[in-house]
Amino acid sequence: MKKVIIFLLLLIPWGFSSFLFPIDNTFFEQLNLPIFTPPNYIFAFVWIIIYILTTISVYTIIKNDLQNKNYLVALIFNYITNQLFPFFFFTLRSPFLGFVDCILVLITTINLYIETKKINEKSVKLLIPYIVWSIFATILSLTIYIMNF
Repeated sequence: MKKVIIFLLLLIPWGFSSFLFPIDNTFFEQLNLPIFTPPNYIFAFVWIIIYILTTISVYTIIKNDLQNKNYLVALIFNYITNQLFPFFFFTLRSPFLGFVDCILVLITTINLYIETKKINEKSVKLLIPYIVWSIFATILSLTIYIMNF
């Protein structure tokens, strides 16, 4: 039971930005969107999967090595940049700031991957979907910014 509670305590914060900065589908649908934009429900589904995989990775790391400062810094910076995207894109309605944040999310995700790899080979594999989706999100965000400039 303790493991489940710890896992949930690690997972729940990843969804905070959804409550603090709600997704404005009306704003999103009014934008000029590229043909490769997935349906809205895909975004939620993919992020839930990524948050679960990331939480499993983090849980595995912290239960064995909570003292690794480089890892913790990488995780915190990634978390912050990830959580700020809905604020920049939907609350401020800024595709440009959303794009800049996507770049930061991608950079911090790669850094988290590097720091995780130093600690645990199995945990690092769980972050691959996060990197792939971050690349896609960055390309999508840049395209949306250019199309709505």
